[in-house]
Amino acid sequence: MAILAAATGIGGGLYEFIVIDPAWPNRPSLVQPKHGGVSRKRFWIPQHIVFEFLLVAALVATWTASGVRQWLLVAVATHAAMRIWSAFDFIPKALAFERAEADSVAPEAARRWTRRSRFRMLLDLATLAALLAAFRAAAQSAGL
Repeated sequence: MAILAAATGIGGGLYEFIVIDPAWPNRPSLVQPKHGGVSRKRFWIPQHIVFEFLLVAALVATWTASGVRQWLLVAVATHAAMRIWSAFDFIPKALAFERAEADSVAPEAARRWTRRSRFRMLLDLATLAALLAAFRAAAQSAGL
């Protein structure tokens, strides 16, 4: 289940990169809920809560399987790195873009944010890869 939740997060990130991010730097109201724009927190908050719960549950359930545990700890580390980076850099800036008056948002600052945001996907992909490796380790230890 954690693999599915991780894939859902990657899908949400891809949607933002492909659909929202190319357009909003020139139209900030697209990411401003007060102006009818998308509310990213309506997707991301529940998505992260579900994923993090499932990741911890997987870790607890497989703690005694060292081959699985090591990969799940890698997943925890890469996900934590992405969340910490987001918490101290991306989220505050995203909230500032959402709260600003649409005509006061500098398009170049918004474009820089969207370009840098793509690098978080690498951490998400590393998390998913670690989860898949944990699944493979679990299957191998079960003789499958």
